[in-house]
Amino acid sequence: MPQVLAYATSSKDGIFEKTTIERREPGPTEIFFEVKYAGICHSDIHTVREEWGPVDFPIVPGHELAGIVTQIGPEVTKFTVGDKVGVGCFVDSCGECEYCTSGQEQFCSSTEKPTVWTYGDKGRDGKKTDGGYSQGITVEQNYACRIPDEIPFEAAAPLMCAGITTYSPLKRWGAAPGKQVAVVGMGGLGHMGVQIAAALGAEVTVISQTMSKKDDGIKFGAQHYFAMSDPETKKQLRARFDLILTTVSNADTVADLLPMLKVSGALVNVGLPEEHVKVSFGALCGGNKIIAGSNIGGIGETQEMLDFCAEHGLAPQVEVISGEEITGAYDKVVNSQVRYRYVIDTSTF
Repeated sequence: MPQVLAYATSSKDGIFEKTTIERREPGPTEIFFEVKYAGICHSDIHTVREEWGPVDFPIVPGHELAGIVTQIGPEVTKFTVGDKVGVGCFVDSCGECEYCTSGQEQFCSSTEKPTVWTYGDKGRDGKKTDGGYSQGITVEQNYACRIPDEIPFEAAAPLMCAGITTYSPLKRWGAAPGKQVAVVGMGGLGHMGVQIAAALGAEVTVISQTMSKKDDGIKFGAQHYFAMSDPETKKQLRARFDLILTTVSNADTVADLLPMLKVSGALVNVGLPEEHVKVSFGALCGGNKIIAGSNIGGIGETQEMLDFCAEHGLAPQVEVISGEEITGAYDKVVNSQVRYRYVIDTSTF
């Protein structure tokens, strides 16, 4: 069985240390690829710090992986050795239920072979899954995506989460020419949402806490930029948007954002607030408004997103770090000190 170097943490304090983990030999339809880059997602931080529930430590996080195929099973048809591939939030599912067969594997309804998450879950070999903060991983070929050459390799990994998490709702809820779209938050998710919404042809507005990232927002494709800390913002943006995509984890923002929707507008949240969100149904019924959630995307849609980004020259802005910098990076992400996604270079392990 292949042994690879990885970084794991043994407690919610999030102190990462180098370790060695085992990966299984590729089965008939599996590939093994060397992870070259792994993104740090805020979800990793929520998970490690047990903000979403108890964790079975030690844990190797990471669900934004980009690497190069080095081994394939004898029945693999999708990839060959040397291909650049990416893996996102999940690595397996039943492949047969109504959701898997409709390209929504992340919602697999099987009780016997449900969706297997990239880390902190139980894989097909019965062992706990380890994530992308490692130098290699074995996955079923149908759960990897091809990374186009047009996308800078070091920037590809965050697309496997941040890219699809914003692309999917923007496509579903109609970001397009003639539409007014707001992206709330200009972090790892938000800065990709701005780029994708603009490439889809929408008129894009960023709503951030302050104006500190305005120049970046305009560079990424936004036409307008507002600060929620400005008391005039709520008045200026009233009934303006067809779609608001909020990437922040603050439950209190929903009440402020609803009046900014046009009649029949949609407010879609991908930020997963820890607290319950309080909503006035009068505010919804009074304008046929919609509140929705969105959770990544299936494999087919993820590949579609990668191809779209390649075609339009889109990529996350990243800061490449070493394995030894992971621990400190967590606090910097929480404190919004990264522009805009940390990516771990696994050659530093």
